[in-house]
Amino acid sequence: MESLVERLGHPPDAKLVIVSADRIGTTHSSTAGGYQALRDGAATTGTIVMPAAWARHGAEMYRGEDLGVHLTLNSELDCFRWGPITNAPSLLDGDGGFPRTLQDLWEHADLDEVRRECRAQVERAVLWGFDVTHLTTHLAAMQQRPEFFDALLDLAVAFDLPLRLESGDAEARAGFPFRSLATAAGVVFPDHFRLIRGNARRHVTQQLADLKPGVTELSLCPALDEPEIHAIDPAAAGRVDDLALALSAEMAEMLRQSGAVMIGYGALRSAQRRARHRI
Repeated sequence: MESLVERLGHPPDAKLVIVSADRIGTTHSSTAGGYQALRDGAATTGTIVMPAAWARHGAEMYRGEDLGVHLTLNSELDCFRWGPITNAPSLLDGDGGFPRTLQDLWEHADLDEVRRECRAQVERAVLWGFDVTHLTTHLAAMQQRPEFFDALLDLAVAFDLPLRLESGDAEARAGFPFRSLATAAGVVFPDHFRLIRGNARRHVTQQLADLKPGVTELSLCPALDEPEIHAIDPAAAGRVDDLALALSAEMAEMLRQSGAVMIGYGALRSAQRRARHRI
């Protein structure tokens, strides 16, 4: 069977890298910072959070960049909340937003409401003019429980879109073979990805210093250094540093030295659709 890099037209030992600017739409800082990382920095893809306050502004700023929908069922910040765009009572916590924790989501969510909400987020992105290239899931919420993953995989198949899925021992932690299930459904995903919470700079440096053959995704959450994000997000300083890293000569040099070929999810989407439709 051909490896993913071969399906993308590269030799089997090629090192392909996707750099993602995540969480566009959540705040003005993240929206403007994400687009800056895409247009002026190392980012080759991004993700849009459709239920969030600045998503419509993100649509106004969109100029055809490689963007996926960051399917969102949680709202973890204490004082800045977003909630479902559908009528989904089981996806609300006591103060009117999505559940703050994964456990609360998993224990109380009605799966029919989950499916409707996630489909609505993708459909709204399409309606607002985004050429959606892939799907990701906020806090990996839909990757870690089989019933939620079924909904995620059905959506990827319905819209014929690649997924971001964790690699390494993530399947063992989840307790079911989500990567194998995606492969069996004809859905493409990067070979190497790990969800990082905090110190993305160190993770990126480590990954690029020891880059493996295959497709590796590196996730950043870039944001402008503005009062808004510092007021609402305890991780604001890290997000500002993510933008500085994406725009830096240091990042460009690390990518050059790693031998990386830079790609976006659009390439994965094309490979998936060629295989699924034999075109």
